[in-house]
Amino acid sequence: MKWAEITIKTTTEAVEAITNILYEQNVGGVSIEDPKDFKFQKENEYDWDFVGEEIFNSGYDGVIIKTYITEERDVTEDINRIKEKIQGLKEFGIDIGEAIVELSEVDEEDWANEWKNYYKPTKLGQKVVVKPTWEEYEEQEGDLIIELDPGMAFGTGTHETTTMCIRELEKYVKQDSKVFDIGCGSGILAIAAAKLGAKEVLAVDLDEVAVKVSKENIELNKVEDKVVAKHGNLMDVVSDKADIVVANIIADIIKILAKDVHNFMKDDAVFISSGIIHAKVDEVKESLIENGFEIVEVQSLGEWNAIVSKFK
Repeated sequence: MKWAEITIKTTTEAVEAITNILYEQNVGGVSIEDPKDFKFQKENEYDWDFVGEEIFNSGYDGVIIKTYITEERDVTEDINRIKEKIQGLKEFGIDIGEAIVELSEVDEEDWANEWKNYYKPTKLGQKVVVKPTWEEYEEQEGDLIIELDPGMAFGTGTHETTTMCIRELEKYVKQDSKVFDIGCGSGILAIAAAKLGAKEVLAVDLDEVAVKVSKENIELNKVEDKVVAKHGNLMDVVSDKADIVVANIIADIIKILAKDVHNFMKDDAVFISSGIIHAKVDEVKESLIENGFEIVEVQSLGEWNAIVSKFK
């Protein structure tokens, strides 16, 4: 099958908004190449290379977003709608940069393998190591290894937003913890919580493909006795409360969650939210405080932030 590869050249500030636009178009996966993210990883050397050196040589200093649309669809109509919505972001004061939208054709096999270049074994916290299923890794004492095959539509699990969530999970997960993972994607955070000792973990996502991939990764990591993945909205599929709620999504959705998420939190529970660019941190903090939360910690990594809060 042939796919249309859509490449968008933009800014870090516009990433979350453009990603939303693309998902609204029901695209076949999104990849984000941000030199600021990669250079941050290179300057702060972890135990393994984050990506291959060739990834740095895109020839563009800004962010490159790629997405894929099957050529069975009306690609021209999709492109025009995407361009129009991206230009519309200016009305909200979002710097979209050049906002260049380019189109090319790619074979399904090439698409299925290209993203693997970005994915190497990576230690994200004190214990948790994310290892792609096709890579070799020599286990170190104390490692908690997550085998992950994220699929083409999901992140590799090594982005700063995920790293911060895992570091917070390492701090807060206890042997009797119940954890809710909102917007679970590939299931990495839910699996990490289980590996860290949580007794019960619920992973939810509005995307059926995400739930399918999460279930596959849950089984791959042999934590199906602790982790359940469900399709739907947290408010619709859950009736009990958790010790930890983690949401690695985007700032605007976190602001919406702030209104109701406390209904799913036990007394003294923590809400770990990530996927927040610098420009949105104050907005998210204000929204949490307005809805009765106390800010416990704000963590920054690269161009991104995570906020830990408790409902008062």
